[in-house]
This record gives sequence, C-alpha cells and structure tokens, in this order.
Amino acid sequence: MRIAFSGSHRVGKTTLVERVAERLPGYETVDEPYYLLEEDGVEMAEVPSIEDFEAQLVRSLAALEDAGGDVLFDRCPVDVLAYLLEHDDAQAFESEAWLERIRDAVGTLDLIVFVPIEDVDRIAVARHEDAELRRSVHDRLRALLIDQELGVDVEVMTVSGDVRARVDQVLARLAR
Repeated sequence: MRIAFSGSHRVGKTTLVERVAERLPGYETVDEPYYLLEEDGVEMAEVPSIEDFEAQLVRSLAALEDAGGDVLFDRCPVDVLAYLLEHDDAQAFESEAWLERIRDAVGTLDLIVFVPIEDVDRIAVARHEDAELRRSVHDRLRALLIDQELGVDVEVMTVSGDVRARVDQVLARLAR
C-alpha cells in the first residue's frame, strides 16, 4: 500500500511514520518534501516564500511519482497545497494550475492518515512556532481531506490519542 501521513506542523506525523515503519518491515519511508529538497542541496528561507512552497510541491509530486508500492510518505502534495493556500501571499499562488496534477498524484495513494491537532497537544509547540498558521493549515487540511473539498477518491482516516494508539489504529486499518 501507498500511505501518506498528513497534518499541520508539530502534530506527530514523523514520529507516527517512524513507528508504523518499525511495525511494517519491507515498507519504504519517504521524508517530507522540505527535507528531500534539503538533501538535494536546495536552501529555503527561514520563513518559506510561495516559491519555496511551490518547490516543495514539485518535489512532493515527484516523490509520489518515483515511489513504488509499500511506501509511507511523510506528507503529500495536499499538505503543501494547504500551506500555500494559507500563506500570507496566497494570492500569488495560482492554485488552479496545480489542482489537476495534485489530484492525479494523490489518486495514486491507497490511504491518507490525517493527524489532527488535538484538544490537548501531544507535541510541545515552541513559542516561535506560528500557532495561527498551524491552526489554519489544520483547518484547511480538514476541509481538503475530510470534507473532500479536493475531490479525490482516496480513503482518509483520522487518528487520535498517543503515538501507540495512533500506530494501533493504522495497523488495524491495514489488517482489514
């Protein structure tokens, strides 16, 4: 299966991907696009610009295209789209030009695991983190994925609880 883990920053996606991978030998993991670009030698601004996020979107699309089966993706193009749509300069982002490519790429996934912000944060959020952006990206992702505003026919499950409970929920879904 091709599974993407989606959510705003500081919700526990990477930890969840790592723990699920430990329980699924043979699955490849793919880092989030920011880190893939960093590995490629691309430097981005401390506060990412629209262009930085567009580069992440291109890299995320390529990661989905390049990967085979049995893959766990830390983020997918929908995550990057949410950040672009919530960016201070969102009006400079021409989303319509990207939507078909995003839908096609996301359509290759078998499952998206949405990791929400919970009432009691599971991850400590530093003061320098942009809490307003974190919440707006969360809300945008919920609309795109859970409310199906993106219009992609991919199963989305929402996990909750501590990391052990989240891993158990993902594995129970895969066992079905």
